[in-house]
Amino acid sequence: MVKIIDLDELFDKYISDYVYSNIGKVKPEEIENKMPVLYAEFGNKKLKELDGKTPNEYYKGFKTEELLSALKEHIEKKVAVSDFLCEAIEAGDITAVINELGKENGEEYTLYLMNFIDVSGSDLAADRLLDFIVWDYSAPIRELATEILNKSPEKVKKRIISSFNDVSADKKVCLAEILSHSDKDDETFALLINAFTESSKAVSIYAGYLGKYGDERAIPFLEKAADDEKTDYADFEELRFNIELLGGEYKGKRDFSTDKVRKKLQGAKNTKIVG
Repeated sequence: MVKIIDLDELFDKYISDYVYSNIGKVKPEEIENKMPVLYAEFGNKKLKELDGKTPNEYYKGFKTEELLSALKEHIEKKVAVSDFLCEAIEAGDITAVINELGKENGEEYTLYLMNFIDVSGSDLAADRLLDFIVWDYSAPIRELATEILNKSPEKVKKRIISSFNDVSADKKVCLAEILSHSDKDDETFALLINAFTESSKAVSIYAGYLGKYGDERAIPFLEKAADDEKTDYADFEELRFNIELLGGEYKGKRDFSTDKVRKKLQGAKNTKIVG
């Protein structure tokens, strides 16, 4: 059984001993700069709390399933999770991590599992990650799932397109972001354009996705939004940026002399800092 040990606490004691033994020899800022070296040294220090093994050695003697169980117990008991435990899991069997991700777990443990999968580069959990977006999971889980799926959008593209209109506005933003990293095709382009034209409250966000997607056919839609008198200065600048990103040039004329956002930015620009 993996011991539930607060290695961060033991490392703090290791640092305290180091500082005490080097009083007058090492400056505080030098100790801070040397912290990564000291942590590496600590990783190779034999500890009685780990049955005489070093932090680097100890966790390598267990299966990934056992390490995951220990991680979960750390979280439940509010014991700090060490980098040594996480690194051992990352070096282990990714299938065990994916199996755990398929279960219903607490937010913190789920986020750890997702990060392990991200580090592994595996796309085998893509469908499960998409579940975290389209179902009712917390914002941190949804946001991390989006970040990971941005790296393998083709794995979930068909499912995103089929479910896009059935999810809430905040979830659509996440799905559109993933699609903006995908390969170009007419169906995806049409979906992103529709999302852009129908979302008056997220003009800048969807304009950014169209710019990232890289299909110049979006330029006329961006220009039309930029021409709209209801488009404020902040959204206009984002629209213009993405028009240029796609190889276009906005040639229209807009008067933002009374725009509150522009006035605020202009005021900040002209304000002199005294002192």
